[in-house]
Amino acid sequence: MNDAALDEVKAAPTKKPAAALSAVNRILRYSLVRIVMLFITVVIVIYLCVLVANMGGYVDEIRRGSIREEVSVAIFADQSPDIKGLTSAQKKELIEGRVALEVKRLGLDKPFIIRSFIFLKDAMTLNLGFAEQMVSDSGSKSVKLILLERLPPTLVLWGAANLLLFFLTLFIGLYLSRRYGSLLDRITLALAPTSSAPGWFYGLFLILIFAAVLKVLPFGGMVDAPPPESKLMYALSLGKHLILPVSAVIIANVFLGAYNQRTFFLIYSQEDYVEMAKAKGLTDREIERKYVLRPTLPTIITQFALTIITLWTGAPILETIFNWPGLGRALYRAIGLYDTPVIVGSQVIYAYLLAFTVFLLDFIYALVDPRVRVGAGGRKA
Repeated sequence: MNDAALDEVKAAPTKKPAAALSAVNRILRYSLVRIVMLFITVVIVIYLCVLVANMGGYVDEIRRGSIREEVSVAIFADQSPDIKGLTSAQKKELIEGRVALEVKRLGLDKPFIIRSFIFLKDAMTLNLGFAEQMVSDSGSKSVKLILLERLPPTLVLWGAANLLLFFLTLFIGLYLSRRYGSLLDRITLALAPTSSAPGWFYGLFLILIFAAVLKVLPFGGMVDAPPPESKLMYALSLGKHLILPVSAVIIANVFLGAYNQRTFFLIYSQEDYVEMAKAKGLTDREIERKYVLRPTLPTIITQFALTIITLWTGAPILETIFNWPGLGRALYRAIGLYDTPVIVGSQVIYAYLLAFTVFLLDFIYALVDPRVRVGAGGRKA
C-alpha cells in the first residue's frame, strides 16, 4: 500500500465528524437567516395591520369625537348643584378639561405615527392590552381573555369543517385520479366553479331550507338555550348545531378542492418512474403508496399545516350568520366597533403562527423527503 492510500485510510474516520459538523453549521446558519427574515416579515405585516385597523389614524379622530360626546352628555345630564349652577361657558370649559384629561389618559394626544409604533411594539411582545368597546363574557376588557373565550367555539367549528374537508378532498381526488374521464370525474369538473361562492352564501340557503322550511335543524347558535346539563345531551346539541355551518363550508369548497387534488395526483401518476413501476407489475395500491403519495407528501403536509393554523381566524361572515360565538364573529364585531386592539390582537397571533409553521415546514420537508437538505439553497441531495 502506497503513502497516498495510507493517508486516505487514516483520514477516513475524521470525514464523518467533519461532515456532521458542517451539516450542523449549515442548519444553524440557515435557521438564523430564516428566523431573521421571518421576523422582518412579521414586523411589516403587523405594522400594516396596525395602519389598516386604525384607518391611517382616522379611528383616533372617531375616538376623540366619541369621548367629547360622552363627556358632554354626562355633564349636561348631571343635575348636581355644582354642575347645574354653571353657565354655558363654564360647562364648555369643564367639558374641554375633561376631554383633554381622557385624551391624554388614552394616549390620543400623541401623533398617530408615534402611536402606531407603540402599537407595533406592544403587538410584537404580545402585550395586547385592553379592548376599547368589547368585553368578555366575564366582563373583562382584556384582549387576551376576549380571544381565549372565543377560541374553543372556533376550534370546534373549523376543526370539524376544515379537517373533514381536507381528508374528504384528499381521498376523493385520489379516487378520481384512478378514474380519469369517468362520469364522477366529469361531474366534479363541472361543479368546481360552484366553489367561487363563499360558505356563508350556501349557509343562507341551508338555513332557509332546513331551519325555516323543514324546521329540522336550528337557525344558529352553538347549543340549545338553555344549554343541556347532561354532557351527553350537550354534545348531541352541539353536534346538531354544527351540521349546517360545517355543511356550508364543505359544499363551498369540496368540488374545487377535489378537482385540485385529482389534478395534482394525475401529474405525479404520469411520471416515468410510475410507468416503470407499472411495467414491473406492481399493483395500483403499491404504485399509489410508493410512487404517487410519497413524492406528494411535502405538499400534502403543507396543506394540512396551513389548514390547522387557519383554525385561529375563523370566518367573520359565516360565524355571524350562524350566530356562532367564535373568533370570526368577534373580529366582525371588532371591525364594526373600530376596536383596534381586538383586531390587531387576533391578526398578531395568526402572523406568529404562520411564521412558525413556515419555519417548521422546512425541517419537516427534510424528514419526509431525503432528497431535501436544509440550508442547501433549495438544492436536493
